[in-house]
Amino acid sequence: MNISAVSTGSTSLSLSQRLIAGGLALLLGLTLLVGTGFAGDYRLHNGAHDTRHAMGFPCH
Repeated sequence: MNISAVSTGSTSLSLSQRLIAGGLALLLGLTLLVGTGFAGDYRLHNGAHDTRHAMGFPCH
């Protein structure tokens, strides 16, 4: 039997890189949440509303 090991390199990010990545993820999430929550098109707003209820989050 022939077994070979695969090693993967690990990279560590600095604190500033992690903060930037977290900030960008937060900004994207808030943009999506606010963009669909206050959308002028009722279909986008209702889709976001129904998704909140399907996930168990209250909205009113």
